[in-house]
Amino acid sequence: MLAITNVRILTVTQGTIDGGTVLIDGNKIEAVGRGVAVPQGAKVIDGTDKVLTPGLIDAHSHAGLDEEGFGFEGWDYNEATDPATPWLRAIDGINPVEMGLRDAAANGITTVCVVPGSANVLGGEGIVIHTYGSIVDEMVVSRDAGLKVAFGENPKRVYQGQKKMPTTRMGTAAILRENLVRAMNYMTKMEKNQKDPDKQLERDLRMEALVRVLRREIPLRAHAHRADDIMTALRIADEFQVRVVIEHATEGHKIAQQLSTRGVPAVVGPTLSSRSKVELQELSFNTPAILTKAGVKVAFTLDHPVIPLKYLPVVAALAVKAGLPEAEAWKAMTINPAEILGLSQKIGSIEAGKEADLVLWSGDPLDIRSQAEVTIIAGQIVAECSKPCEILQ
Repeated sequence: MLAITNVRILTVTQGTIDGGTVLIDGNKIEAVGRGVAVPQGAKVIDGTDKVLTPGLIDAHSHAGLDEEGFGFEGWDYNEATDPATPWLRAIDGINPVEMGLRDAAANGITTVCVVPGSANVLGGEGIVIHTYGSIVDEMVVSRDAGLKVAFGENPKRVYQGQKKMPTTRMGTAAILRENLVRAMNYMTKMEKNQKDPDKQLERDLRMEALVRVLRREIPLRAHAHRADDIMTALRIADEFQVRVVIEHATEGHKIAQQLSTRGVPAVVGPTLSSRSKVELQELSFNTPAILTKAGVKVAFTLDHPVIPLKYLPVVAALAVKAGLPEAEAWKAMTINPAEILGLSQKIGSIEAGKEADLVLWSGDPLDIRSQAEVTIIAGQIVAECSKPCEILQ
């Protein structure tokens, strides 16, 4: 058993507790509050003058798929040979011990959603993992992250070079619709024939992934920067009555009400980057505040490795500087991505019964001078950072 005592606790969902204690039993939070009794024999960490928060969550990354410190040998995030590859699975390309994931754990980011890149219209299934481990299967938090789809410049650029569709935004939308219709037909035949063994269809992995979307088991995770591309994603989601999450949402502030009315969340970023292409001309730290004010559920993305995961608190601080309320910035790093990923009953806040993903900070985490001193994932201390930081083996 582990106890963190005398600490300022930012629970996110239940307010702030000064001088409190968090008791951890196994991989779960056993108790939270003032006056919590610490059992004899428990390991105690004194949190005096420190801050305890939930583990931070990045809702869109390529961590482990696009490995830091490598060239093409570590580029496993884009299968840029076919614009429709829904049967790909991010889990099959992740290196669980790559440098970016280890840095993330050492800096308080405990959970990431890893998705394929945006070269293809349909890129494949994402996965949610913890940032610490040596076997990716043992790091999995959820296999229901969603199916990556991409709009805008990237599919056009990749396939224009190969002289095949899509070379226009119309072509991108058409390929997505075509595959969804094929999946609808496959699902209809599958359901019609499932009671007759002689008529059962041969398995089609491409269609099975899309059937999960049509059944609303997983959302489309739609890479879309420009407002018109976001609207195309919403139009297709409405047409096929599927769930969608907007990834990047660079121009989301222009259509905030459209997102809010539909209840569609936005994973915003990487705003710390440069305007490296045309669809990023409206890049602004004002976007999270505008979307939040309109009632849109907002999370942050660093789009790792575009911006390393460890800078998530820096991005949150810059969003606060641009007008996002500090409480909302904390939600955007914790409970909001947990809700977007369907994991809010498990992670995203400090509450009894939830998984013990916690970070002990030397001071205010939104102050760049603060250090993540202890990172705990599923009740296990995985990183201790004095000087220098150490990832525990």
